Amino acid sequence: MNIVPRPLFSVRMLAPKYWGIWCAFGFLAFIVNVLPYSLLRGIGTGTGLLAMRILKKRSQVAAQNLALCFPHYTAKQRDLILRNTFKRTGIALFETGMAWFWPEWRLRRISSVVDRETLLEQEASGRGTLVVCSHHLNLEMTASIFGQFAQGFGVYRPHSNLVYEFIQHRGRTRSGHQMIDRTDVRTMLRALKKGYRLWYLPDHDYGHHNSVFAPFFAVKQAAVTAGPSVLIDATNCAVISGVTVVQDNHYTLHIGKDLSEQIPRRDPETAAKVLNKELEGMIERDIPGWMWLHKRFKTRPEGASSLYS
Repeated sequence: MNIVPRPLFSVRMLAPKYWGIWCAFGFLAFIVNVLPYSLLRGIGTGTGLLAMRILKKRSQVAAQNLALCFPHYTAKQRDLILRNTFKRTGIALFETGMAWFWPEWRLRRISSVVDRETLLEQEASGRGTLVVCSHHLNLEMTASIFGQFAQGFGVYRPHSNLVYEFIQHRGRTRSGHQMIDRTDVRTMLRALKKGYRLWYLPDHDYGHHNSVFAPFFAVKQAAVTAGPSVLIDATNCAVISGVTVVQDNHYTLHIGKDLSEQIPRRDPETAAKVLNKELEGMIERDIPGWMWLHKRFKTRPEGASSLYS
């Protein structure tokens, strides 16, 4: 299969323009391995609150997303979610460092999995599995927890910066995962047909191309990629979700039930509705932990007005 190759080190990476990247990641690797976890969360919280003051436009986007999705919440309730989202955004920086640079034993000490058998029994039967994940801010930790017991293939977007890509690829594959370029649908299909797991995140707005519209919380027409429907139609794979919730400084990965029987073939609209409903349940487990800072509803049906000012 056509897997994204592991970047090799080259002398070009020592050029002065890359020194900042090396120093930043070197510092991150150092502090996540030296400082206690509780202190990392404290620093992350402060960093996130500082970012909230600086990133005014992102804060406005997140506030609008919350208002669109949860109009039944009071303004005070949404403001609290917004504040906690920025806290979690700051913590996510250190969670990335933990996922990429912590020893495996340390990750195991603060993580657990619920209903892992649902995922593993698909492997035992030789059936491919489309693992549906959400853009929760602890996503890198989720990938690392999966890697402890269920390696597979991730849909990957290589970074344009040479050194960043060198570090990112190693971080995301250190637990045994492999990467498939997000444009390489043929290799995704091959992986599923061969009985492997493929991680897919269908909860962002990827534009009009290959998208359909389906409800997402209180937004009746949210753009949803038709990609999962294509993969499911061609492979008859299982469709199982996974989301990690943090409580009392412990990361619990929750594995969902197989959704494939609920998804009719050659019906991307219904597939989108089923997956969006599952994603809503995943997000509701930890609403502030989802990535509210992007314009989730920027793509609109023809003739519809923008939901962002």
